Amino acid sequence: MKRRGRIAVAFLLTLWLCGGDAPGDAQMPLRCGHFTQTELPSPSPRQNGHARARFDEINAAVKNQPYRVLFFGDSITEGFDEGVWREHLAPRGVQNAGIGGDRTDHLQWRLEHGNLDGPTPQGIVLLIGTNDLGYGRPVDAAAEGIRANLLKLRQRVPGAAILLLGLWPRDDVPRIVERHEIAAVNRLIETCSDGTTIRYANLGPLLLEPDGRLSPQISPDRLHFTAQGYARLAPALDRDIDAMLGGR
Repeated sequence: MKRRGRIAVAFLLTLWLCGGDAPGDAQMPLRCGHFTQTELPSPSPRQNGHARARFDEINAAVKNQPYRVLFFGDSITEGFDEGVWREHLAPRGVQNAGIGGDRTDHLQWRLEHGNLDGPTPQGIVLLIGTNDLGYGRPVDAAAEGIRANLLKLRQRVPGAAILLLGLWPRDDVPRIVERHEIAAVNRLIETCSDGTTIRYANLGPLLLEPDGRLSPQISPDRLHFTAQGYARLAPALDRDIDAMLGGR
C-alpha cells in the first residue's frame, strides 16, 4: 500500500509539473495547461450600482426559470442587440448573463456567488477577457483568467457543454492592435477545446471588412457592436450553439 501511495503521489506531481491542473483540480481536468504561473487577481465583485443590479437580475433569472443555455460575458454580451437576440438566441432558450465592464476575475466571482445556482443548463457560452487586455493585463494572464473560468464551469456544472468564443476584434486601444493581443489570447485559449465538452469558435473575422478593420457601421466606438454587427454573427452563433447542444 505504501508503494502504491508513492506511485499515486508521483503521478499527480508529474501531471502538475507537465502543465496539467493542480492535484486538487484533477477531478475536472482541462485539455490546456496553465498559460502563466503568475498569480491572478482574486475573484471579486464589482461595486458600481449597475453591475450589482445586473448581478442580482441574473441570479433571479437563473433561479426562477430554467434556461437551456447561459451566455456569460461582459458589455459585448450584455449589449447584444435585442432584436437579433429575439430572433436567434431566445428561441434556443439562451439567457443573457453579461455584465458590462466585467473582467475574468469578476465573472469567476459571479460563478461562485449565484449565477449558477438555478437548474443546471445544458450549455454555456463563454465570451470574456477583452477587458483584461483593456485593463493592461498581459496576454498570458488574460488567457489564464479565461482558463480559470472554464475550470470553474467544469467544476460547478460538469454536465453542461461549453462553447468557448474567441475574443472579438477591437480597434480602440493601439497597444492591443499593434501587439496583436486578441489573436494571441485566442491562440492560447483555443488549446482548451476538446471538441466535445468544450468547443471553441472564433467568430471575430465575421465582424471585419476585407481590409481587416472594423467599420463604423459595425462598431462605431471600435469596441462594441451595432445591430448590423450582431446580425453578421447570428447565423454562425446559431450553428455553433446547435452543435454544442446536439441532441440535448
